[in-house]
Amino acid sequence: MKLKEIDREELYKAMLILENPGIAAKITNFIGTPIEKSIELLPENWRDKVGEITKTALLKATDAAVLTLKDNNKNRSSNMLHKIGVAFSGGVGGFFGLPALAIELPVSTTLMLRSIADIARAEGESINDPDTKLACIEVFALGGRGAADDAVESGYFTVRAALAKSVSEAAEFAATKVLTDEGAPVLIRLISNIAERFSVQVTEKAAAQSIPAIGAAGGAILNTIFIDHFQDMAKGHFIIRRLENQYGKDLIKSTYDDMLKRSLVA
Repeated sequence: MKLKEIDREELYKAMLILENPGIAAKITNFIGTPIEKSIELLPENWRDKVGEITKTALLKATDAAVLTLKDNNKNRSSNMLHKIGVAFSGGVGGFFGLPALAIELPVSTTLMLRSIADIARAEGESINDPDTKLACIEVFALGGRGAADDAVESGYFTVRAALAKSVSEAAEFAATKVLTDEGAPVLIRLISNIAERFSVQVTEKAAAQSIPAIGAAGGAILNTIFIDHFQDMAKGHFIIRRLENQYGKDLIKSTYDDMLKRSLVA
C-alpha cells in the first residue's frame, strides 16, 4: 500500500513537529542563556523533588482532565483557551518561584492534558476510548529532539517503543476496569515511566522560573512556551495515530524513518 500524497504531506508535517528541538532550546531562546546554567543553580533537593511533583501532577491531571471531556463533532481544538489558563498559572509560579511548583504544576498539567485531549478529538479520536486517554497521557513523554540527538534511534518512535509495554498493560486493564481506579498498579507504572521523561522538561521550566528577573510576566511566557510545545507534540502524535489506523503501523514507521533520515542528511 502506498500513502496518498496528501497523507504523505501530513506525515512529513508530523515528523517535522515531533523531531524539532526540545523545549530546552525554546526556553534558552527566551531567557537568553543556556538553560543548563540555570539547572546547575537549582538546589540539589529540588531536583529530587521535581520527579515526585511531576508524578503527582500527572496522576491528578489524569483524574481531572481527560475524564471530563466528551466526544462531540468538533474538528478544531481550543488551543488558545488552554494557553490562557496555563499562562495564568505560570504567572503565579513566576511570582512565587520554585516553592509554587507543587501548586502550579498540577493545575497547568491538567489544563495541558485537556488541551491534548481536545487535539486528539479534533484528529478524529474518541475521548471515551481508554486507548485514546492513554495516548493523551503518553504525549507528556515526548520532549522533542535534544541537541545531542543526531540519530533516528533517539526519535519519536523510540520513545513510544520504550513505553509500549506499560501502555499495553494499562490498555488491558482499562478494557475491563475504570482507568483511574485506586490501586491500579499498571496505570501507576505507566505514569511513573512518563513522569520520568516529563520531569526533564519540568526541571528545565522550573530552572528558568527560578531566575529572579523572570517574575510573573516571565512565568506566564514560560508556561505559554510549555503548553505550546506539548500542543505541537500532541498534534504530531495524533496525526501519526490517524495515519497508522489508515495504513498500518509498519508502513507509517518505515516511511517516517526514511523521511527523518533524509532530513538529517540534508
